[in-house]
Amino acid sequence: MAGSNILSHSPSLPKTYSHSLNQNALSQKLFFLPLKFKATTKPRALRAVLSQNAVKTSVEDTKNAHFQHCFTKSEDGYLYCEGLKVHDIMESVERRPFYLYSKPQITRNVEAYKDALEGLNSIIGYAIKANNNLKILEHLRHLGCGAVLVSGNELKLALRAGFDPTRCIFNGNGKILEDLVLAAQEGVFVNIDSEFDLENIVEAAKRAGKKVNVLLRINPDVDPQVHPYVATGNKNSKFGIRNEKLQCFLDAVKEHPNELKLVGAHCHLGSTITKVDIFRDAATIMINYIDQIRDQGFEVDYLNIGGGLGIDYYHSGAILPTPRDLIDTVRDLVISRGLNLIIEPGRSLIANTCCLVNRVTGVKTNGSKNFIVIDGSMAELIRPSLYDAYQHIELVSPAPSNAETETFDVVGPVCESADFLGKGRELPTPAKVISYIYLLLYSCLHNNNIHA
Repeated sequence: MAGSNILSHSPSLPKTYSHSLNQNALSQKLFFLPLKFKATTKPRALRAVLSQNAVKTSVEDTKNAHFQHCFTKSEDGYLYCEGLKVHDIMESVERRPFYLYSKPQITRNVEAYKDALEGLNSIIGYAIKANNNLKILEHLRHLGCGAVLVSGNELKLALRAGFDPTRCIFNGNGKILEDLVLAAQEGVFVNIDSEFDLENIVEAAKRAGKKVNVLLRINPDVDPQVHPYVATGNKNSKFGIRNEKLQCFLDAVKEHPNELKLVGAHCHLGSTITKVDIFRDAATIMINYIDQIRDQGFEVDYLNIGGGLGIDYYHSGAILPTPRDLIDTVRDLVISRGLNLIIEPGRSLIANTCCLVNRVTGVKTNGSKNFIVIDGSMAELIRPSLYDAYQHIELVSPAPSNAETETFDVVGPVCESADFLGKGRELPTPAKVISYIYLLLYSCLHNNNIHA
C-alpha cells in the first residue's frame, strides 16, 4: 500500500470545513472523506480526498502491472497523482494532514485480482482491517468484492457499505457472542479458531435460529519469512487450530448438525509476503486436510488461503509477485479438488493508492541529530512506531535551489519518543520561512482507523 504524509509551513488552519472546491478544476475530480481516529494529543481534524481522475490503461497493462503506485515525480520536481499535482490538491483542502486516494488505482488493483482468478470460482474478500474508510468500502463493493471481517464493528460497517453478507468472512481469534449472532443472522461465513470460538458460534446459531456456514481455520505451521509481528500461520501464532486437533473439531461439528455446516478450510500465513511459493506450500497442506475432511462425509467446497501479498515499500522499483503470480501457484491444486477459492487481500488492494499529506512544522537539531517535525504523527500512521516499519519519504514540491541535503529523523508532535515516521532519511532541508515545502510518506496506512 502506498500512503503519503505531507509536511509544510502554512498559515493558521481554518476552523470549519466550509471550504469549497467549486472554483477549482479539482472539483470535478476530488471529494472529501471524513476519517476518525483516536487522538493522542488535542483533537485534530483529518480529511481524505479521493482522486477520480481516470487514466487510460490497456487490458494487457493491467494484467502485467506489478502493482506500481499511482504517484509519479515529474521533471518539474512536483509529485503527481493520476495527473493531478499533489501540491495543488494540498492548496485546495481546508485541513491538514489528510489522506489522498486514487480511485482508479483501487479499480486497477481489483481488476488485477479478477484477471488472475479467471477460470476459478472465487471470492475476493477485501480485508477491511487494511482500510475501513466507508467510501472506499463502497467502491470495493461496487467492484464486486466481498469483505473479510475481524470485529463486530467491521461486520456492521460492511453491511452499511452494502456488501453481500454471503460473500463476507468473519475471522479472528476473539469473536464475541453478540457479533456472532449478527453474523449468523446475516448468513456470513465464520471461521472456527478455537474450542471456545466453536462453542460461541454454536450458541450464536441457536440464538439466531439459523445454521452457520463455517470454515476451520487451520494453522499450517508455514514460515512466511516476514516480521514476527505480522506472521500468523506458524506454530506459535495465536491464530487457528493445530493440525493434531483437527479430528476433535470435526467430531464437535458433527455433534451440532442443526447449528453448523462445515463448508471449507482456512489458513492465513501473514502480511508483506514476497515469496509466493510459500502460498503453494500452505495450499498443499490445506488440500491434504480437505481430503481428510471429505473422507468423513463433509461436503467441503471452499479453500481460503488468506491474504498477505507484499508491496514495494522502498519504492525501489523491485519486481514483486503479482496477484497472477500468487494465484498461479495454487490454481492447479484448487482445480484438482473442484474447490471455490477465497482470498483475502487488504494491503495489496489499497496501499499503493494512497498518500498521507502533512505540513512541516519546523526543522531542529539536537547535537548531531537532525529532525524534521511534521503535523502528522504515529496516530495517523502507526507502523513505524509499532514495529520499525519502513515508509517511503520524499519531497512533493521541488526543493529550494540552495537546500542542503542532510540526514533527518522525520517526527510528529506526540509527546513520545516513539512518534516518528522515518529515521535516518537523506532529504533536502526544508526552508524555515517558505510557506509550502512538503514531504510525502508513502505508507501502508496502518493507523488507529486504518489498521495493519
